[in-house]
Amino acid sequence: MSIRERLSGNEAAATAMKQINPDVVAAFPITPSTEIPQYFSTFVANGTVDTEFVAVESEHSAMSACIGAQAAGARAMTATSANGLSLMWEMIYIASSLRLPIVLSLVNRAVSGPLNIHNDHSDAMGVRDSGWIMLFSENNQEAYDNTLMAHRIAEHKDVMLPLMICQDGFITSHSIENIELEEDDKVKEFVGEYHPEHFLLNKKEPIAVGPLDVQSYLFEHKAQQAQAMKNAKKVILEVAKDFEKMTGRKYGFFEEYKLEDAEVAVVCMNSTAGTTKYVVNKLREQGIKAGLLKVRVYRPFPAEEIAEALGHLKAIAIFDKADSLNAAGGALFEDVVSSMYVSKKTVPAVNYVYGIGGRDTKADDIEKVYIELLEIAKNGKVENPYRYFGLRKEGENNAL
Repeated sequence: MSIRERLSGNEAAATAMKQINPDVVAAFPITPSTEIPQYFSTFVANGTVDTEFVAVESEHSAMSACIGAQAAGARAMTATSANGLSLMWEMIYIASSLRLPIVLSLVNRAVSGPLNIHNDHSDAMGVRDSGWIMLFSENNQEAYDNTLMAHRIAEHKDVMLPLMICQDGFITSHSIENIELEEDDKVKEFVGEYHPEHFLLNKKEPIAVGPLDVQSYLFEHKAQQAQAMKNAKKVILEVAKDFEKMTGRKYGFFEEYKLEDAEVAVVCMNSTAGTTKYVVNKLREQGIKAGLLKVRVYRPFPAEEIAEALGHLKAIAIFDKADSLNAAGGALFEDVVSSMYVSKKTVPAVNYVYGIGGRDTKADDIEKVYIELLEIAKNGKVENPYRYFGLRKEGENNAL
């Protein structure tokens, strides 16, 4: 039976970690993820878990320690944000290339510079092609649930890839919400124990980890990583089905909110989906057939499935909470429109970059997007596919 509680997103993530009781947690504090290892360290101190907690001198060292622990045969977890993830950058790629199923809670925050501690998705987008599975969380409940499912996905024999659970810094990480927790024994049974096939401390099978991989092998190893990411799609759905049996909470690659009969829709990730649902409800009351597709699984990217879900619409807007600075649209926009093209689904699409550095995402702004989509649906023309909302106009106290 689920336990009703009130927790912040960071507390929810730390509570999930407590119930998982990993062998090793190595972490270095950085806002807004600091509370996750802080809460978890109290569980270590009071004996609630028997995890080896490693307080390191940097985020690079945190991921390095997790790599060493996981390679030795232990289950390892950590948490970070923004510049901390940037400092891990070298080790992020090494973790995935070594096929180590480390789990990381990423509390999304703007990457410097200029220095900003508030939310956008520039940190996650910076490592989107590093070989990590990436799950996004609309609210505290999803941050908790995604963490419980993470090890089952990452450690599957056909996957063996690291996984990061994303949630929006301060917006969910520090906001307290009602949440349903599962009982400790049920979580322990669901997650299971970690028994890797190959590990450094196995005296019956001496191995090397991280050897020089020159022209003869690197290409093939990268192809194996790519295949593992493809395999993860099936595993993610299988784990979600088992999770639904335990909790009654259903998850897929994405959530379709009033999308079936919609004519126009927004595609977005994380907490913005909650505000967008409010706008959809408001527009529906006015007779406007608005819908939402909220992406939960960003890597592996469910290209065919998203194209099929959006193919019947008259116009779509894809929201990016990070600017790729490439003059060709944000990362989510590029993924969605390329998926539509490959699947031969022709729907007018427009990209909106928003919320950079924690800029408020207002319901009024999202409503204006839907109104603009209605105009696009009416005439079938997208004159400017690369747009912003929430940006101050020129001359409005803009500091350079």
